[in-house]
Amino acid sequence: MLNSAALLLAAATAVSGAAISASVEYTATQTASIAVAAATAKTSSPTSNVKGKAFDRLAIIWLENTDFTLAANDPNLAYLATKGIKLTNNFGVTHPSEPNYAAAIGGDYFGMNNDNLNFINNNISTVIDLLEGAGISWGEYQEDMPYSGFEGFSYLNQETQANDYVRKHNPAILYDHNTKSLDRLSQIKNLTMFYEDLAAGTLPQWMFITPNMTSDGHDTSVTVAGAWTRNFVEPLLTDERFMQNTLVLITFDENASYSIQNQVLGILLGDAVPSELVGTSDDNFYNHYSEIATVQANWGLPTLGRWDVGANVYQMVASKTGDSLRTYNADNLAKHFYNLSYDGVFNSAPYFPVYPKPNLCLEHNGREVAKSVYSTWAGNKNPSYYLDTIEVNDGLNPPYLYGFK
Repeated sequence: MLNSAALLLAAATAVSGAAISASVEYTATQTASIAVAAATAKTSSPTSNVKGKAFDRLAIIWLENTDFTLAANDPNLAYLATKGIKLTNNFGVTHPSEPNYAAAIGGDYFGMNNDNLNFINNNISTVIDLLEGAGISWGEYQEDMPYSGFEGFSYLNQETQANDYVRKHNPAILYDHNTKSLDRLSQIKNLTMFYEDLAAGTLPQWMFITPNMTSDGHDTSVTVAGAWTRNFVEPLLTDERFMQNTLVLITFDENASYSIQNQVLGILLGDAVPSELVGTSDDNFYNHYSEIATVQANWGLPTLGRWDVGANVYQMVASKTGDSLRTYNADNLAKHFYNLSYDGVFNSAPYFPVYPKPNLCLEHNGREVAKSVYSTWAGNKNPSYYLDTIEVNDGLNPPYLYGFK
């Protein structure tokens, strides 16, 4: 296997690109530099009104590092679950935080097993490309981000010196294809601007909301995270400016106990949830790739050709899009803990540092790989391991050539 891997690596390296392509124009964290950049940083709030099959707006809120049972029993999160659908069989895809955030919009974590200052190559597409291709507005709201488009590793709270904003919890900023665009950077904003957009009627149709390291429970507890989430979400549930056939997803990046499967709580709520499903549970298998697949199904978007293709679409959406829900073979699921990353470009000690090629032949429920992805990768010789399946790899069960060493 070593010889075949070495040969493939040599062939692929010429077309894979560098693992890290530094984008440092907006990374300085000194007070003076922050002030200068903040004064000139562009901020924008594009809008759209593209009708979806199950929802017209999606707000995704991620919390941090909590086992499913502990999160489900938090009184504030339990209360929010009564207002919608509790996802009882929902999984992170690995540990630690950053690869989960990367996977949630890009369809893979590319071997990442760390929270480093990672820059994902310009030829890697995300759900943002699919949204823009269909004229669907998007935005990110990041609590305590110092200014729109900030690419720095972290930003300290200037009063408490807490490490409140961190790049690793900002999925869009990890991808060069986003950061090389000033327009896209302008749509990655501080959470305070959520309320400005809400008041102005300029909220996007897709949004990713990240609380700071205190609010999300990372540096505190699920009690703090649950209270913050309820305080943020509950007023919005009766706000007609926000509730416009809106679906809200509350979930966690990963669990805290690496000795058990990486199961995390998920809650779907909002006025897009049918009244008969309020207060129910959905026991189908989902993971972070389901977030992408659900968006694709809802708006009839093409795919990234990665793990998004085979991911289960949330049942309340699948019932309107015609997507069938598949069951994870119990014996196979028992072997997958999703606590360990397989190898790849961003592994701390990569054995096979090559970006896998999207599987350009995949088609699921009429959704083909995006033409922009196809044109970027057609003729590329890198290996591919993506299949139309919910049973994705982990570090204990790695794809060929990307085995954990």
